[in-house]
Amino acid sequence: MREFESQAHSGVVAEPGSGMPGSVKKRLIGAIVGVATTAAVVIALVIWRPSGLYPWFKAFHVIAVMSWMAGMLYLPRLFVYHCGAEKGSRQSETFKVMERRLLRGIINPAMMASWALGLWIVYDGGWISAHWLHLKLLLVVALSAVAVLPHRERGSGGAHGRDRHHGGDQAVLIA
Repeated sequence: MREFESQAHSGVVAEPGSGMPGSVKKRLIGAIVGVATTAAVVIALVIWRPSGLYPWFKAFHVIAVMSWMAGMLYLPRLFVYHCGAEKGSRQSETFKVMERRLLRGIINPAMMASWALGLWIVYDGGWISAHWLHLKLLLVVALSAVAVLPHRERGSGGAHGRDRHHGGDQAVLIA
């Protein structure tokens, strides 16, 4: 009974009728909603085609990319501090909250805005055939994959589950 209570308290118990833990299901739903929202914004911009707003969208794209990169560069620092905190301590719990807020409040929205506005700029500017753009898109896809890694690692024990001192080196190298 105690084992079940500890599992239920940690949030790893599978929901009735599904084969996956509740936290994994919530993250999967969140990811699907994020991708769908980004796709809907891109489609709406393509249909609306507000060419007079091109400089504004470009400026907002740059701001979104800067916010995304700032979050990606700060997150590894939080992981290092989290590793230094005693497991289960108040400080460790504070770092968990800070990491979650940074991911959900800054990094993910900025990444979605960067993608939506960037794809619209590519479409409206007619850049799709530019060879430099293909390399840039490849790097942005790689950086997006790196941005998803902290979500996966949080489910494997957080900062104490793995050595997270090198968790953001990939983002720094790509950026």
